[in-house]
Amino acid sequence: MNPLSLPSPRRADHDIDPVFVARYSPRAFTGEALPESELMRMIEAARWSPSAYNSQPWRFLYALRGDANWDTFLGLLVPANQKWVAGTGAILFLVSNGLMKVGDELKPSYSHSFDVGSASLAFQLQAIHQGWHAHGMVGFDHVRAPEVLRLPENHRIEAAFAVGRKTPEADLPEEQRPRETPNGRRPITDFTIAGPFPPAAA
Repeated sequence: MNPLSLPSPRRADHDIDPVFVARYSPRAFTGEALPESELMRMIEAARWSPSAYNSQPWRFLYALRGDANWDTFLGLLVPANQKWVAGTGAILFLVSNGLMKVGDELKPSYSHSFDVGSASLAFQLQAIHQGWHAHGMVGFDHVRAPEVLRLPENHRIEAAFAVGRKTPEADLPEEQRPRETPNGRRPITDFTIAGPFPPAAA
């Protein structure tokens, strides 16, 4: 069932597309395999994200449940994440390239992490449209992962993601349900300022 068709306890303060409210990061998954064709649709959405000089610095490294890379990718996550990621259908590492081509020159990219963040959101929203959920993590072995994944020079792992079919609330044990309730957000007034930051207090 598509998450957009489900009632949500979350409410936006302004009129926005419901996909933004439907996106959250569950930890209870059904164990259903994610077809590669479904994953490619999510990555296709990310492909159209904006980037400085159209450098497209994102790199998606992925393992599908049960394939030759699954255990390796799962083993790079911290133990607390391994427990729930074991029920997902794909594990990804989202990597940014810190260099971009400007004319005929390779130059450092000021915005490579920012640009990959845009691709990340497109990827997650497309997952929701397809009836899946993507859960981002920085809980992975930051020392081993670049070596195991053979990261080229000037590349950086921005986050790991697990994608799977969310376990329906009715199928969760009673004690687990509160942990799987989507959280809220701070009001816009907490982080939106007309003009510059106010003067620092004396």
